[in-house]
Amino acid sequence: MNWQKLTDPGQIDIIKQQSKDMPVLIFKHSTRCSISSMSLDRLARNWKKEDEQRLIPYFLDLIAFRSLSDQVAIDFGVPHQSPQAILIKDGKVVFEDSHFGISYNSIMAKI
Repeated sequence: MNWQKLTDPGQIDIIKQQSKDMPVLIFKHSTRCSISSMSLDRLARNWKKEDEQRLIPYFLDLIAFRSLSDQVAIDFGVPHQSPQAILIKDGKVVFEDSHFGISYNSIMAKI
């Protein structure tokens, strides 16, 4: 996957704008959690090159950017979880799941 790194609070407004043209996925990843690593790996294994034309994926390292992770939760109105997948369309969350509930098929079904 060609992840865009979410590292700055200003990117939240950019994501909201981008989501008006194409759905945006934010994957909140804990580098200290094996479940998070497994969820990330499952997404990456199922990702297809053509998905880049259908979805913009963002990667948020919530250990390095915990306050940004909290801001995402506030701005999009979802409780913080880790790992967590948040799908945004037209500036609003249309799908959110965590842990083993995160799946490529569930996400792609919502775009």
